[in-house]
Amino acid sequence: MSAGEKLYDVTVIGAGPVGLFATYYAGLRDLSVKIVDSLPYTGGQVNTLYPKKPVYDVAGCPAIVGEDLVKNLVEQVQQYNPAIVLGERITELHRQGDGSYLLKGDHGSEHRTKTVIITAGIGVFAPRKLEKPEVEAWEGRGFYYGVMDPEEFRGKKVMLIGGGDTALDWILALKGIAKTLVLVHRSARFTAHEDSVRKLMASGIPVLMTTEVEKVSGNSQIERVFTLNKLTQEKKEFDVDAVVCCIGYAANMGPLRNWGLEFGPGHTIKVNAHMETNLPGVYAAGDIAGFDGKLKLIATGFGEAAIAANYAAHLINPSAKVFPGYSTNFVEEKKEKHMQQAQK
Repeated sequence: MSAGEKLYDVTVIGAGPVGLFATYYAGLRDLSVKIVDSLPYTGGQVNTLYPKKPVYDVAGCPAIVGEDLVKNLVEQVQQYNPAIVLGERITELHRQGDGSYLLKGDHGSEHRTKTVIITAGIGVFAPRKLEKPEVEAWEGRGFYYGVMDPEEFRGKKVMLIGGGDTALDWILALKGIAKTLVLVHRSARFTAHEDSVRKLMASGIPVLMTTEVEKVSGNSQIERVFTLNKLTQEKKEFDVDAVVCCIGYAANMGPLRNWGLEFGPGHTIKVNAHMETNLPGVYAAGDIAGFDGKLKLIATGFGEAAIAANYAAHLINPSAKVFPGYSTNFVEEKKEKHMQQAQK
């Protein structure tokens, strides 16, 4: 049997933070693990969309930029030497006669596994575009959908569009880097975390509520933005070097829709309290997992990943406890067991 045909205990689909932690935790439970992602690198949405953005709600980290969080998770994962397959999308899932699963990738490869943990985030994602046809011509010429590196905006006059967490996180992060900042939000209310709104209001950054971008202009690069207040009809003109649009992402579940999974609202897969989907041995965790009271946070996703891995361990070996004990004792027992085996 070739390496590609090895039967793994767990295959994790999606190598974002939650997928990486699920991989680590499965390794902690002495399970053989493979993790697969369609992107050519680990980190998922974090490394794709905001590698330099600080993350504030991970326990034990007062503030950590996205790429450093991913780096730490990869280091944690590598303790158990999982198989890591990048740049490959899983397109098919088929249950076999023995209860295991055969996964097929878009490059023709096959992966065999006893259980599956789906941590695919919001699926295939792309920035939600501003509904202004003329804006498309300015993409790459001063108009951006997101921030990859804050230093790119040093000393520039920047307008940021949006009112959610990403928009507020970035405009606060750019304070002290950009020459000038202004935030434009079409609604009268923010959808961002209350603490971010409080920091924005105290920052002195100009904020235009109930306002939309009406037109942009310039020569080879964006130079001017014209705005319109929808309530007062007041028009304003701003000299800018860059416009950053952060109004969310459009998601697509892609091939997952054809696997026989039961889906819930908002591009989620329905799971129970054990993170089990309607398919035996298939679990979901992170943003893609849907249940009553769900909060889409990296912090809660880590807990869901641990739940999924523990129940997968119990399914594979019913004599294994779902709760393995506290990690300090559990890891020390594992080390002692491995030392005894090495001495035989």
